[in-house]
Amino acid sequence: MGKTKHSQTTDQHPADTDLSFKFLHVSRWTLYFVAIGIIAGCGSIVFHYLCQVGSHFFLDFVAGYRPPAPAGEHHLLALTDRPFNRWILLFLPAFGGILSGWLVYTFAPEAEGHGTDAAIDAYHHAGGFIRGRVPIIKTIASALTLTTGGSGGREGPIAQIGAGFGSFMATKLNLSDRERRIMMAAGVGAGIGSIFRAPLAGALFAAEVLYKDPEFEPEVIIPAGISSVVAYCLFCLVFGWGSLFDSPDFIFNNPLELGPYMILALILVATGVFYVKSFYGMVDLFHRLKIPNHIKPAIGGLCTGIVGFFLPQTLAFGYGFAQQALNNQLTIPFLLSLAVGKVLTTSFSIGSGGSGGVFGPSVVIGGAMGGAVGNFFHQIIPGIVTNPGAFVVVGMAGFFTAVSNTPISTIIFVSEMTNSYHLLLPSLLVCSVAFMAGQRWTIYDKQVRRRVDSPAHAGEFFVDILQTIKVKDLMEHVRKVTLIPQDMTFSDFKKYFSESDQHYFPVMDQNKKLSSLFSINDIRGVLFSPEIESLVVMKDIGTSDIIVTTPSEDLNTVLQKFTTKNIDSLPVVSEDDPGALIGMLNRREVIAFYNDQIAHMKSGGQMSENRVPST
Repeated sequence: MGKTKHSQTTDQHPADTDLSFKFLHVSRWTLYFVAIGIIAGCGSIVFHYLCQVGSHFFLDFVAGYRPPAPAGEHHLLALTDRPFNRWILLFLPAFGGILSGWLVYTFAPEAEGHGTDAAIDAYHHAGGFIRGRVPIIKTIASALTLTTGGSGGREGPIAQIGAGFGSFMATKLNLSDRERRIMMAAGVGAGIGSIFRAPLAGALFAAEVLYKDPEFEPEVIIPAGISSVVAYCLFCLVFGWGSLFDSPDFIFNNPLELGPYMILALILVATGVFYVKSFYGMVDLFHRLKIPNHIKPAIGGLCTGIVGFFLPQTLAFGYGFAQQALNNQLTIPFLLSLAVGKVLTTSFSIGSGGSGGVFGPSVVIGGAMGGAVGNFFHQIIPGIVTNPGAFVVVGMAGFFTAVSNTPISTIIFVSEMTNSYHLLLPSLLVCSVAFMAGQRWTIYDKQVRRRVDSPAHAGEFFVDILQTIKVKDLMEHVRKVTLIPQDMTFSDFKKYFSESDQHYFPVMDQNKKLSSLFSINDIRGVLFSPEIESLVVMKDIGTSDIIVTTPSEDLNTVLQKFTTKNIDSLPVVSEDDPGALIGMLNRREVIAFYNDQIAHMKSGGQMSENRVPST
């Protein structure tokens, strides 16, 4: 009885065991993503404190410059009464450039520039690996760059903090490159979602920003969502809940307003091209300068200070001016100078090797251009464009879409940042037009076109594509060959062999059906034994254990047959009659055909019927 009872309590149904395993697997990975969210959230908190303290000391206490803050943020330290000094502001960004340049190029040169691009590059080309010191150096260097007046955003450094910890955790746990990439991307989503108080957009952005085409990395969305929610909650527990910007309750209810929005989209694309060209023009210029890398951010900082001397609103973050634009408190000349000046200061600050993000400036530039266009149309057609501030919201979304190729996540980003969800329809229109018109240009130079182009997915599409191609698609490459009679003597075959360039020879029986096959390797023993040439017939040389293929077979199966016996050519036989030879198919022709199809896909072409569909 005791044994029976013991057996009953220990035996488990296979389905229960499988369910328990899945539960443990999901629980383990959920804990990983929660941990990434906690670290990213803490990193956002620390970085925000550093920026607040640095801005208070350098901009406020030293230069007397106190730019406005967005409604969702407040100064952690009391403002001083020091008078504004343009001359100090002229040289302050250069000072920050010296410090950040020395720090970055001494300890982690890969931390230069905007960190999101570095994370994209690590995802595609480095198996998601990021050196552990990079997030730390990036955090300090970015804080120095941005709080001394350099123009940039917070998403770059915070993205590398989250990505760096995800990569570190995966490495310590001895996880695969694929798992490390997912955890790294989850860290990117968590960092950006928390610092901008947009958790849903952060998760979508991490999955969308990797590619130029409107394509998501599906494995990233759920992990990044978990990490982003955790990081966002931690950040808001410390700094308060709510959105970054306080937007009036804009309503879209006039279809005629779509006309001005279309014009806005085109203006945003033109501004975006100017932004990308200016930014990478500075990157190329500073790369060509024959001076130590440590000095280059200081020169960029000095150029930034010169612009800031005349247009101080273009320095540092500039989110407060975007808030004022939402409230319709700025004039058209001020908005245009803010947009153009912000392009220049960001190009100088980050393009020279300084450390910071490019999303934050894009929000300000897009909002300023949207505000200028909105105010212009409000003055000439006030009955149609009633709220210029609505164009600020849509301008933010449209501009960043034009320079980043991320239309979906950007729409959600701006909606969450401004707490304005009634402008989804014009935002969708403007972002769609901006994406299509500006797809050639991107501020994220490390983006690849599609998943099939990413080294991270090398080989994943190989089998899928091969299975869609049939032997009948290569019939023009199937070589017609002569069947060798099975009773032909070897001495007679030598005459035929001397005039042929074949490597494989099919043998036919008395009914002219394929009966065996031999290769040039099989005849070497007889070739050097002339005394038996007249005695040996081809039936004795060929093997009857033939591996064949048919027109309906896919190339994945064909390649498996090639590799099973390490052969270079297969007989193609009729579907209805295995003895009816159609011709010989070479392995080289199969691989060349596959490469042609991949090249055609990468060029954006569509496959013909029965061939590879566009992936």
